[in-house]
Amino acid sequence: MRIGTIVTLEISCLGNRKGTRGIVFNDYPQIIFENGKYDGFSKSDLEQFVSEIGYNSNMSHYVFTNVMQLSRDFENGLFDFKTNEEL
Repeated sequence: MRIGTIVTLEISCLGNRKGTRGIVFNDYPQIIFENGKYDGFSKSDLEQFVSEIGYNSNMSHYVFTNVMQLSRDFENGLFDFKTNEEL
């Protein structure tokens, strides 16, 4: 998944209910969710836990540096969980 991909959870995870949106923020891929929790997902985890629903090109240039900066970026409202491109 590329950075900026918007996903929804297929099952409850990390304190989020099924259907919660997340956004891919690095190439591992790691995903941050609407509640600010984040995690990395293997290819098999991706297939089980999330569905791609769109893409936000405004987020495609996000550069992950460390978890402290990620938390600050989330608190400052940087992550936009709306899609602006359909898949």
